[in-house]
Amino acid sequence: MDTLTTILQSAWAALPALLLGTRLTIGFALAAMLLGLPLGLIVAMLRLYAPGWLARLAALYVSFIRGTPLLVQIFVVYYGLPSLGITLSPLVGGVLALTLNAAAYLSETMRAAILSIGRGQREAAYSLGLNRRQAMQLIVLPQAARVALPSLGNSLIGLVKDTSLVSVITVVELLRSAQLVIARTFEPFGPYLAAALIYWALSSLLEVVQRRLEVRLSRGAS
Repeated sequence: MDTLTTILQSAWAALPALLLGTRLTIGFALAAMLLGLPLGLIVAMLRLYAPGWLARLAALYVSFIRGTPLLVQIFVVYYGLPSLGITLSPLVGGVLALTLNAAAYLSETMRAAILSIGRGQREAAYSLGLNRRQAMQLIVLPQAARVALPSLGNSLIGLVKDTSLVSVITVVELLRSAQLVIARTFEPFGPYLAAALIYWALSSLLEVVQRRLEVRLSRGAS
């Protein structure tokens, strides 16, 4: 009982520092998602409609990102780029690495969603006098967004957890905040447990938002 009390007390004492780190965790996840979505859409469109070499280049980018660990990508961006004369702050380097990683996975989600829209939808749009760009913008993409929403929501939840990796480049997000508290108190269980609960709470909240958006979009489609 005394041990449990000690753990709970250490978790409670760590909470103010962890909440400060949580703000940065949320900021990293949202920034990477907001920047990764348009980049991912561009990559998806290149793979679907660009000339051969551009499509192959986009496919190579996706293959490299999906085939290497995010931690290695963070090291390449933050520690590798200075060798080329490009020095980034931990915040910028972390956001850039997360964005490049997210964009590759999001591009596959959006590419699959676009391909799921039947050819007849495009042909109907052309018969109404819409050109290719208008058909994509007004007909295909809105329907593809509805199809892609569950996977996009899962990607955002994954991003929240992936932000813990930027702690290795001294970004004081949620996990790094817990580590700093532990370095002062020498009590690891409570701060780590509190950090885990905060990650869980954030993921659960995003799941609720995702389900509500899915219900709203499904009503609009009916």
